[in-house]
Amino acid sequence: MRNVFVVGPDKRIKLIIVYPMTTGRNFDEVLRVIDSLQLTAKHKVSTPVNWKQGEDVIIAGSVSDDDAKKIYPMGWKAPRPYLRIVPQPRP
Repeated sequence: MRNVFVVGPDKRIKLIIVYPMTTGRNFDEVLRVIDSLQLTAKHKVSTPVNWKQGEDVIIAGSVSDDDAKKIYPMGWKAPRPYLRIVPQPRP
């Protein structure tokens, strides 16, 4: 097995991907995950499956609607009450 580890600035493991020896590693996926980890650490958002830099994100479930209104005064799309979609925050 070959492993990919991503360690955060807090010295904690943020990601482990395990590949069989017969399968090449997907470097694009590793970069995508690092982008997601950096974004979600800075902003209270989550990234959906297959998310890429610049695409919409989801407001974290830990953020109340009242707090979300302060952070995102333009509002959000909510196909489900628990799924609040906004454009990716800019740095």
